[in-house]
Amino acid sequence: MRNIILAVNELSKHFVLHILDGKVITGCAGVSFSLQQGEFLGIAGPSGAGKSTVIKCIYRTYLPSGGNVLYRTAGGREVDLARAPEREVIRLRRLEIGYASQFLKVMPRVPAVDVLAGELRRKGWDMERARARAREYLAIMNIDRPLWDAYPSTFSGGEQQRINLARALITAPRLLLLDEPTASLDPETKKIVIRILRDVKEQGTGIIGIFHDYDVMRRLVDRVFTMQSGRCSQAGDRREGLM
Repeated sequence: MRNIILAVNELSKHFVLHILDGKVITGCAGVSFSLQQGEFLGIAGPSGAGKSTVIKCIYRTYLPSGGNVLYRTAGGREVDLARAPEREVIRLRRLEIGYASQFLKVMPRVPAVDVLAGELRRKGWDMERARARAREYLAIMNIDRPLWDAYPSTFSGGEQQRINLARALITAPRLLLLDEPTASLDPETKKIVIRILRDVKEQGTGIIGIFHDYDVMRRLVDRVFTMQSGRCSQAGDRREGLM
């Protein structure tokens, strides 16, 4: 039986708008679910339902207002990502937790090959080996060879999203968080990404993904977690959440 690597319990996030006299906006509240090793959980729901807030709380882009985000590390330790020190969160991001958002944010004037190689360098790889693996991923993502030494800021939206995905995947994370990973991709590139994500899942990575493209979601996920107004409204198999 696969092991649970992530357990989210009564997660909540509230935003205080000081510019509006302290008005409180609820991003999510009472969200609970678990994720097993090698499982793909999809999060569905309308815009503004709180999907990205949940992902960002797990990755700790947002500091949760309440609840627990219990992650079991490769070494078997249980870490509450909602309360762990920043240093521990950064270490886990570098070694075990990958994240791809809808938007690419990288250092300017850094070639695409070095953007990817940098992720491996942070794990202790030497530059030659890291750049060789980076070139493999650029080829897998169907990035034209002349662009490998170009700056991603000059790329098209779809090319940037492929770089974003490659950054998240190249370190072979144990937990992978995806926020609209196929939003800017053409049909052929979507097929490539679907194949890669299936391979990653089969290798034991636990994946949580937000999708508005339900056709892509149907082809990938094991379960669907549906949100409405910041709360879980439904959790079940892939058929129930995508009718």
